[in-house]
Amino acid sequence: MQNGLYVSLSAQVSLERRLETIANNVANMNTVGFRGDGVYFAEQVARAGDSPISYVTPGDSYISRSTGPSVKTDNPFDVAIQGDGWMAIRTQGGIAYTRDGRMRMSESGALETLIGNPVLDAGGAPIVLNPTGGKPTIGGDGMISQDGRQVGAIGLFSIDPQANLVRAENSGVVPDRPATPILDFTQNGIAQGYVEGANINPIQEMTKLISLTRNFDGVNSEVTQTESSLEDAIKTLGA
Repeated sequence: MQNGLYVSLSAQVSLERRLETIANNVANMNTVGFRGDGVYFAEQVARAGDSPISYVTPGDSYISRSTGPSVKTDNPFDVAIQGDGWMAIRTQGGIAYTRDGRMRMSESGALETLIGNPVLDAGGAPIVLNPTGGKPTIGGDGMISQDGRQVGAIGLFSIDPQANLVRAENSGVVPDRPATPILDFTQNGIAQGYVEGANINPIQEMTKLISLTRNFDGVNSEVTQTESSLEDAIKTLGA
């Protein structure tokens, strides 16, 4: 009879994990370049005598790779990535990849993210502009020009679809497999004067939250019924 409690407990643990991902997504719905969290579950079957019992695993989270909407800013240092590519940046923890295309030029001409991480080219080297060359023009292939002269190029990188991603700063990720430079810009590119918003749909997240609340209520009802059955059995056996 206690098996029902164990099954309900496994369900509560998985629902809590799902709630955490929804909360994180809603909190970052306005974060530029943010990729939302998802979670998937699996069934785990055990045996109690001759009867199989199905439990749900706590769940494994993953980072969604769906693209977010492009927002026009008209800032020459803003770029939105078209396609599945990623920009490379150098952080304190090493190289990370991001879709947050908000940049700035330092006094020395270094092209950086808004928090000071160097933006890298396709070879993994920091990009340095002419600090007196004026506003840059950035082409669809990432080529940067100032005063009609090419001064560098933003590197775009492809991340293996099977790679596991770990979050990094600046809405970035770190894959467990090497990223490769993108050389074909027919499907991938850069749009200057735009940024990519978070790939979070607030209506969908609220719908998930409502469904999750109902699931919690259902599991709690199951726990209450199981506890009531145990109490009745104890009273009967005690009598």
